[in-house]
Amino acid sequence: MKILVINGPNLNLLGTREKSVYGDQTFESYFETLTAKYPNIDFEYYQSNVEGELINKLHEVGFSYDGIILNAGAYTHTSVAISDAIAAINTPVVEVHISNIHAREEFRHTSLITANCAGMITGFGLKGYEMAVFYLTDK
Repeated sequence: MKILVINGPNLNLLGTREKSVYGDQTFESYFETLTAKYPNIDFEYYQSNVEGELINKLHEVGFSYDGIILNAGAYTHTSVAISDAIAAINTPVVEVHISNIHAREEFRHTSLITANCAGMITGFGLKGYEMAVFYLTDK
Protein backbone atom coordinates (compact mmCIF):
# COMPACT_ATOMS: atom_id res chain seq x y z
CA MET A 1 0.00 0.00 0.00
CA LYS A 2 1.28 3.46 -0.95
CA ILE A 3 0.16 6.53 0.98
CA LEU A 4 1.33 10.09 0.37
CA VAL A 5 1.14 12.67 3.14
CA ILE A 6 0.94 16.22 1.78
CA ASN A 7 1.33 19.27 4.01
CA GLY A 8 0.63 22.75 2.75
CA PRO A 9 1.83 26.22 3.68
CA ASN A 10 3.64 26.94 6.92
CA LEU A 11 3.50 23.33 8.07
CA ASN A 12 7.24 23.13 7.45
CA LEU A 13 7.48 25.25 10.63
CA LEU A 14 5.83 22.68 12.92
CA GLY A 15 7.76 22.46 16.16
CA THR A 16 8.64 26.15 16.12
CA ARG A 17 5.44 27.83 14.92
CA GLU A 18 2.63 28.67 17.36
CA LYS A 19 3.46 25.84 19.75
CA SER A 20 0.31 26.49 21.77
CA VAL A 21 -1.75 25.60 18.67
CA TYR A 22 0.45 23.08 16.83
CA GLY A 23 2.70 21.59 19.52
CA ASP A 24 6.47 21.39 19.65
CA GLN A 25 7.17 18.31 17.52
CA THR A 26 8.48 18.70 13.99
CA PHE A 27 6.55 16.89 11.30
CA GLU A 28 9.67 15.06 10.19
CA SER A 29 10.04 13.60 13.70
CA TYR A 30 6.37 12.61 13.79
CA PHE A 31 6.62 11.11 10.29
CA GLU A 32 9.45 8.82 11.44
CA THR A 33 7.23 7.55 14.25
CA LEU A 34 4.27 7.07 11.91
CA THR A 35 6.26 5.12 9.32
CA ALA A 36 7.83 2.93 12.02
CA LYS A 37 4.38 2.07 13.36
CA TYR A 38 3.20 0.90 9.91
CA PRO A 39 6.19 -0.88 8.33
CA ASN A 40 4.04 -2.56 5.67
CA ILE A 41 2.92 0.77 4.21
CA ASP A 42 5.07 2.63 1.71
CA PHE A 43 4.76 6.23 2.94
CA GLU A 44 5.97 9.34 1.19
CA TYR A 45 5.93 12.87 2.54
CA TYR A 46 5.66 16.10 0.56
CA GLN A 47 5.41 19.67 1.81
CA SER A 48 5.09 22.89 -0.15
CA ASN A 49 4.11 26.47 0.56
CA VAL A 50 3.08 26.88 -3.09
CA GLU A 51 -0.47 26.12 -4.22
CA GLY A 52 0.47 25.02 -7.74
CA GLU A 53 3.08 22.59 -6.45
CA LEU A 54 0.45 20.95 -4.22
CA ILE A 55 -1.85 20.60 -7.22
CA ASN A 56 0.95 19.14 -9.34
CA LYS A 57 1.69 16.56 -6.63
CA LEU A 58 -2.00 15.57 -6.39
CA HIS A 59 -2.05 15.08 -10.17
CA GLU A 60 1.22 13.14 -10.11
CA VAL A 61 0.11 10.49 -7.61
CA GLY A 62 -3.67 10.72 -7.78
CA PHE A 63 -4.10 7.80 -10.16
CA SER A 64 -1.51 5.39 -8.77
CA TYR A 65 -1.40 5.65 -4.95
CA ASP A 66 -3.78 3.96 -2.53
CA GLY A 67 -4.37 7.05 -0.44
CA ILE A 68 -3.46 10.68 0.15
CA ILE A 69 -3.53 12.44 3.51
CA LEU A 70 -3.77 16.18 2.90
CA ASN A 71 -3.34 19.04 5.31
CA ALA A 72 -3.76 21.95 2.93
CA GLY A 73 -3.16 24.51 5.68
CA ALA A 74 -4.65 27.90 4.87
CA TYR A 75 -5.38 26.79 1.29
CA THR A 76 -8.18 24.71 2.84
CA HIS A 77 -10.20 27.91 3.14
CA THR A 78 -9.25 29.59 -0.13
CA SER A 79 -8.33 27.16 -2.90
CA VAL A 80 -10.95 26.17 -5.42
CA ALA A 81 -8.04 24.89 -7.53
CA ILE A 82 -6.93 22.33 -4.90
CA SER A 83 -10.55 21.26 -4.45
CA ASP A 84 -10.85 20.76 -8.22
CA ALA A 85 -7.58 18.78 -8.28
CA ILE A 86 -8.92 16.43 -5.60
CA ALA A 87 -12.15 15.97 -7.56
CA ALA A 88 -10.17 15.15 -10.71
CA ILE A 89 -8.16 12.24 -9.28
CA ASN A 90 -9.10 8.66 -8.35
CA THR A 91 -7.05 8.21 -5.18
CA PRO A 92 -9.05 8.85 -1.99
CA VAL A 93 -7.97 11.95 -0.08
CA VAL A 94 -8.43 12.37 3.67
CA GLU A 95 -8.36 15.98 4.86
CA VAL A 96 -6.47 16.46 8.14
CA HIS A 97 -6.04 19.50 10.39
CA ILE A 98 -3.89 19.50 13.50
CA SER A 99 -5.97 22.14 15.27
CA ASN A 100 -9.74 22.16 15.54
CA ILE A 101 -10.56 24.55 12.70
CA HIS A 102 -14.10 24.99 14.04
CA ALA A 103 -12.79 26.31 17.36
CA ARG A 104 -10.64 28.98 15.68
CA GLU A 105 -11.32 32.14 13.73
CA GLU A 106 -14.56 32.11 11.76
CA PHE A 107 -12.82 32.19 8.36
CA ARG A 108 -11.25 28.81 9.22
CA HIS A 109 -14.65 27.18 9.73
CA THR A 110 -15.20 26.76 5.98
CA SER A 111 -13.25 24.19 4.00
CA LEU A 112 -13.42 24.40 0.22
CA ILE A 113 -11.86 20.96 -0.16
CA THR A 114 -13.97 18.77 2.17
CA ALA A 115 -16.70 18.07 -0.38
CA ASN A 116 -14.16 16.30 -2.60
CA CYS A 117 -12.42 14.38 0.20
CA ALA A 118 -13.34 11.04 1.71
CA GLY A 119 -13.63 12.83 5.05
CA MET A 120 -12.10 15.36 7.42
CA ILE A 121 -10.22 14.81 10.67
CA THR A 122 -9.70 17.96 12.72
CA GLY A 123 -8.49 18.88 16.16
CA PHE A 124 -6.62 15.77 17.29
CA GLY A 125 -3.11 17.11 16.81
CA LEU A 126 -0.65 15.04 14.83
CA LYS A 127 -2.64 11.94 15.83
CA GLY A 128 -5.08 12.96 13.07
CA TYR A 129 -2.62 11.69 10.45
CA GLU A 130 -2.66 8.25 12.05
CA MET A 131 -6.46 8.34 12.15
CA ALA A 132 -6.37 8.98 8.40
CA VAL A 133 -4.04 6.01 7.91
CA PHE A 134 -6.48 3.84 9.85
CA TYR A 135 -9.32 4.90 7.54
CA LEU A 136 -7.28 4.30 4.38
CA THR A 137 -6.10 0.86 5.50
CA ASP A 138 -9.49 -0.25 6.76
CA LYS A 139 -11.53 0.56 3.62
